[in-house]
Amino acid sequence: MDTTPSPHFKERLKGIEGFVFDNDGVFTNGTVYLMPGGEQVRTASTRDGYAVQHAAKCGVKMAMITGGRSEEVTRRMNGLGVSDVISGAAVKLGEMEALCERWGIQLNQVCYMGDDIPDIPVLKAVGLACCPNDAVPEVRAVCDYISPVRGGEGCVRDILEQGMKMKGLWMNHLAHAW
Repeated sequence: MDTTPSPHFKERLKGIEGFVFDNDGVFTNGTVYLMPGGEQVRTASTRDGYAVQHAAKCGVKMAMITGGRSEEVTRRMNGLGVSDVISGAAVKLGEMEALCERWGIQLNQVCYMGDDIPDIPVLKAVGLACCPNDAVPEVRAVCDYISPVRGGEGCVRDILEQGMKMKGLWMNHLAHAW
């Protein structure tokens, strides 16, 4: 699989003012364990978690827009400093437009990372479209950047780290504390 970034990837990354992520397949590897009683359990990368909480401390605008509905996911994101968690999003583009309005930024100032077909309208509308290495082919075809990292294994950290480094925020005085 070719993961060569588009030639304008770094230029677009410079203009990004907010990062928005899908959950399943991005923060997780897409596997859902069905437990007795119907509970659904997922795994997530602690390295992604570190990058998210560090970015939040540095004032980076971040959000999650997911079609799923999970109090545990919302609780985790809130605990990492992400207050904008939009669950049960049937049509993600409308949610993204409303989020940009609340943040006071344009769609072209947003980096969005998604992995599956419902993410395509958002990926086509934002300034920087990204996906994990194991995203479906239809998503990979519309992305400016395909992380070399799979979903649930650090792809969120990959794009946040690159964006924060461009703004001089990655290894700052806040980096050494959780």
